[in-house]
Amino acid sequence: MNLQIAFGKELRALRNKQGLSQEALALECDLDRTFISLLERGKRQPTLETLFKLAAKLDTAPSEIIEKMEQRLRSVPT
Repeated sequence: MNLQIAFGKELRALRNKQGLSQEALALECDLDRTFISLLERGKRQPTLETLFKLAAKLDTAPSEIIEKMEQRLRSVPT
């Protein structure tokens, strides 16, 4: 699993936990819905600014998202 995939999985999990659609999250963050989809599928990487916007709307700290990504990456057998 690479960084983009780990971020995407975490983003999707947090979005679903909040009960938000991709479109609702995108609107809240002033982003395009297709960009949220690309992030969740590991096709794009967020900028730091985007990471902070997403974290704020998902009621979590950016550092928590990174920490959960690290946990995902560590749990994958090499």
